[in-house]
Amino acid sequence: MDFFTAYDGTKLACHVFGDGPPVICLPGGPMQASAYLGDLGGLSTHRQLVMLDLRGTGQSAVPKDAASYRCDRLVDDVEALREHLGLDRMDLLAHSAGTNLATLYATRHPERVSKLALITPSVMAAGITISEDVRRETARLRRDEPWFSAAFAALEAVMAGQATGDAFQAIAPFWYGRWDETAQAHKAAEDEQRNSEAAAAFGSEGAFDPEATRAALTRFTSPVLLLAGEVDLNSPPPAMTELTRLFPNAELVVQARAGHFPWLDDAGQFVAAAAAFLRQATPRQSATGSGHYFA
Repeated sequence: MDFFTAYDGTKLACHVFGDGPPVICLPGGPMQASAYLGDLGGLSTHRQLVMLDLRGTGQSAVPKDAASYRCDRLVDDVEALREHLGLDRMDLLAHSAGTNLATLYATRHPERVSKLALITPSVMAAGITISEDVRRETARLRRDEPWFSAAFAALEAVMAGQATGDAFQAIAPFWYGRWDETAQAHKAAEDEQRNSEAAAAFGSEGAFDPEATRAALTRFTSPVLLLAGEVDLNSPPPAMTELTRLFPNAELVVQARAGHFPWLDDAGQFVAAAAAFLRQATPRQSATGSGHYFA
């Protein structure tokens, strides 16, 4: 584990796995400790993974100003990590809600990003709407599962604004390609690793400007990978297709039978796709340029 200091004096932590050129990894949640990422199914055998604990999560300190949990303000923490590591440019990988932060970083500091990997990404920063019909269609792909009926009823309640804690627990199987003991243990650990106060502030008013972000993404020319899970209710492939089209140099990979955590559902498929993307050579560029359930 390594520590560094953010712009406001907050002490932040990052965890390092593996060897080779570093990949900076941003967790989702939002505002969840990076531990749930593990080593991304063994991606650390291909690259060094630098997992950031966002402020107020994991081993990072709680900031004095809770407003600094807002996504757009977290961009400065990512920049502080880049400077701490002494990287001119970096490969950046993010999962779920953390992809909003990665997207905002890439639009603010495009000259600092060599490659951008967005894993089962959120669409909040880009302002894409995922319809209830798309979520239903994605959910129905699981209709042969023994837990489907109860989970689908709970999903309807959530989408109707009648969500309860029990409903959120009931739809948990939709997040995983296999609702087995590994997935259940992962879900239980996740619930203990999130900073609820920080999650509430993450997407608060002023955090996102979708119109400006979409315009900036059209000028972001570094290679982008969007990796979606075929049965992911949070980030369904139709919405991922729409998000991919915002980038001039992006590819979409849909991992078969995977949910929101594809490295758990099939580590081999996930690592093969992510490692192949990260191996791509990129042209050298000048560095002179300038609490949601469905994240």
